[in-house]
Amino acid sequence: MDDAPDSKGQVYSAKVLDHFQNPRNAGSMSDADLVGEAGNPSCGDRMRLYLKLDGDRVSAARFQTFGCSVAIAASSMLTELVIGRALSELTTLRNSEIALALGGLPEHKVGCSVLAEAALKDALAKRS
Repeated sequence: MDDAPDSKGQVYSAKVLDHFQNPRNAGSMSDADLVGEAGNPSCGDRMRLYLKLDGDRVSAARFQTFGCSVAIAASSMLTELVIGRALSELTTLRNSEIALALGGLPEHKVGCSVLAEAALKDALAKRS
């Protein structure tokens, strides 16, 4: 699948489109060890991230996102990036890594990947 424009002519990478159309790990998690939330008041996007831990590693991750295609794709990619990683590694994960893993984002959509980073930071801040 090549990069493709959406209905407004914005070009998204094949990975963005794939993660939007086929999101990984979507849904809630009733037995999550950590839950993080973030929102963007300017556009109304919201994300909730659920993390299940096995010791200090993320064994499972799920998300619920209300937002645009890029917010959903970034949330999906975030879950793939965190599963199997130690919590200490996640403190340095930034939206730029999420955007890079998605094959890049249009400049005006980078804020959507910041939402995923913010939800992760919120979850990590709640660990005891």
